[in-house]
Amino acid sequence: MNEKHYKLRFLPLFEEDLNEIVDYITHRLKNPIAADALVSDVQTAIRNRLSCAEAFEQYHSAKERQYPYYRITVRNYTIFYVVMDDVMEVRRIIYSRRDIKRQI
Repeated sequence: MNEKHYKLRFLPLFEEDLNEIVDYITHRLKNPIAADALVSDVQTAIRNRLSCAEAFEQYHSAKERQYPYYRITVRNYTIFYVVMDDVMEVRRIIYSRRDIKRQI
């Protein structure tokens, strides 16, 4: 079986989201070990999706989009990405209990 392997790109907004989450867990909750573990889990989940990025159900958002969103759930967070040709572009990571429809 030939697997397609996508190039990976992160939007600055994703990086900002993840930095805010890590800062919150590290400083507000005073748990840097949990923050490091979350980052590791996020990285692993994204890497695992690279060979099959389009094999999952699309996320249907209220907004009209040129490229459909896909999502990955990691602990209490949802990662959103799109696929453009051979690029998997990771766009957001949001706490799952927030109003995701308003965020995306």
